[in-house]
Amino acid sequence: MGLEAGDTFGRYELVSWLGRGGMAETWHAQLVGAAGVTKSVLIKKVLPEYADDEAFISMFISEARISATLSHGNVAQVFDFGRVDGEYFLAMEFVDGQPLHRVLKRAMKSGMAALPIPVAVFIAMEMCRGLHYAHTRTDGSGAPLGIVHRDISPDNVLIGYEGQVKIVDFGIAKAKLLRGVKTAPGVVKGKYLFFSPEQARGEEVDARTDVWATGVVLYELLCGRLPVDGPPHVVMMKVAHGEIPALRELRPDLPDELNDIVLKALNPDQTQRFASSHAFGDALAGFLYSNFPRFSAMSIAHLLRVLFRGDLHQEGRELAVPDDFLVELKAWREPPAQQGAPTRRLPRVVPTPPPLPSPVSVVTQDSQETVRPRVTDAVDVPTRSLPLMARVA
Repeated sequence: MGLEAGDTFGRYELVSWLGRGGMAETWHAQLVGAAGVTKSVLIKKVLPEYADDEAFISMFISEARISATLSHGNVAQVFDFGRVDGEYFLAMEFVDGQPLHRVLKRAMKSGMAALPIPVAVFIAMEMCRGLHYAHTRTDGSGAPLGIVHRDISPDNVLIGYEGQVKIVDFGIAKAKLLRGVKTAPGVVKGKYLFFSPEQARGEEVDARTDVWATGVVLYELLCGRLPVDGPPHVVMMKVAHGEIPALRELRPDLPDELNDIVLKALNPDQTQRFASSHAFGDALAGFLYSNFPRFSAMSIAHLLRVLFRGDLHQEGRELAVPDDFLVELKAWREPPAQQGAPTRRLPRVVPTPPPLPSPVSVVTQDSQETVRPRVTDAVDVPTRSLPLMARVA
């Protein structure tokens, strides 16, 4: 018999079912303490049909071991781990918000071609902070744990209605503390669209693999699509050869500085990438606060409250959004040229007189690029015209 809202699960009371993914399901629950004290948590429970799957249980336990050692504002914390009626579960921090992939999808559905530049940069910057903390964790004697997430994607980033950015799911993270859990050579885990070149080759990975994946996430947030898409063998080949379109090809209003930062994170050569998530986050912070000095987590909070107003209303909740943010949001929804982005104008070409031996011919091309989300998102997105280009032969 399945669980229902209101049931007791160990020392937790189930509030609502959140979803099912892979081999586990998640519940919003609360820990009921003495004198009526309660604490909201998220219960991640292994599905009964997979309770005897040794490989999955091993990975689930590894997630508990790694996550329990982490305590950072940008990492969802694990509070408890155990078994109830023979079923393993994790009790972790409940983030009142939405997964990042839903935020991007809802933004595009609302009329944006992608996330606004400062919003995307801020989210990636906060991800970098959480990842750097995990990467640099040490054991009791000060020896590095060697934690690498290896599965960074918009599915594993939660955005709160108060502006929090939290990384979740260290289920396939690799750490030296898990001496009994080691990926066999040539075996890769994670979502292949976010694989770094070395991860795709089944090689040993380090923190720079998470730098790559964070760069892919930021690329998608800024452009509304992934840098490389297609079947695994096509993606792996393009990634290995660095065949990644510059972001400005898809989003002409993007500053060159930001374009260069993202492409550095996506360099197929590990040695040419940012050496750490801290270095990547530092570059993003420099760009963000030099161009948007007043941007803060509250802008993220207000954006979510607007995008998911209907969902909140169904829950009987009304979260305040100031009028000045609505004005800013309207500007974000305008095409780039209307936001004051510099428009490239071609000089008027004067025909060359016939006597000259090398007449000048001008070829103009007025093209349009339609930015679409992944097929699975099925969202209508308005087309955007690229600037007029000319080539003088």
